[in-house]
Amino acid sequence: MSFPSKRSVVGSRSSRCEELSMPRVLFALAVTFGTVFLPSPFARAADPLVVGHRGIPTHAPEETLATFNACIDLRIGVELDVRRTRDGQLVCLHDPTLDRTTDGKGKVGDLSFREVRQLDAGKKFDPAFAGERVPALEEFFSLLKERKATSLLVAIDLKEPGCEEDVVILAQKYGVLKQLVFIGITIESEEVRTKLLTASRDHAKTPATCAVLCPTAEKLAAAIEDKTATWVYVRFIPTADDVKKVHDAGKRVFLVGTLVMGNEPANWAKGREAGVDAMLTDYPLECRVSWRVKK
Repeated sequence: MSFPSKRSVVGSRSSRCEELSMPRVLFALAVTFGTVFLPSPFARAADPLVVGHRGIPTHAPEETLATFNACIDLRIGVELDVRRTRDGQLVCLHDPTLDRTTDGKGKVGDLSFREVRQLDAGKKFDPAFAGERVPALEEFFSLLKERKATSLLVAIDLKEPGCEEDVVILAQKYGVLKQLVFIGITIESEEVRTKLLTASRDHAKTPATCAVLCPTAEKLAAAIEDKTATWVYVRFIPTADDVKKVHDAGKRVFLVGTLVMGNEPANWAKGREAGVDAMLTDYPLECRVSWRVKK
């Protein structure tokens, strides 16, 4: 597939930093310390993997190539959402409608991919980002391959059922399936997890990595026992003992920081001290820097 424009894919790291208007010290700290580039299969790191919720949403328009490039530059993991256009194209978009993040209106499922691509997904965030488009999922996978970021942790939030096989096939095409962790409807539906595992068996040598929801500590045992998931997606700050139980079962802990922590350095520290494997936050740069300042 060819895409209308790759303007956002190219550009130096310095120009990207300027576009994001990040303080130079913050940028330097973020690049110098910490990483979410891992060997496969995922290995445990000294610090949790910091995953940016929809990219770096406080510095760049969410789920655009601008924010994805910034995550790659800064070695921050990416969380993104997947929806379908009317003609079946998989795109990166959180909301069911285009109203909030673009200059268009209506449901993404009511428009063709061509129509969606005509919309501006950057200027509402800041005029400096005018011209950014809603990217196809394939475009993001292509970017990972082009930038040689094929070990970057990517959390895929499937917003709609029925796209499991297509996402797996696309990820396999670009050699990125091994770095994906499936969340979204995946975490609540055993049927979706089973479809992902089946698709990966049919189309890839690498099994899909799925997470299962654990909203409270009381439900941790059931989440650990789930046979379709190798990550536990927790919506509470676990204790070190909770994390040990998950690790002893050969699984990983993904802390949903956007819901339980916000922009709270004290809670980021609690998750880190407990030994979680990955942390999802709207403030990935600030989170990582706060850890380094306290060392």
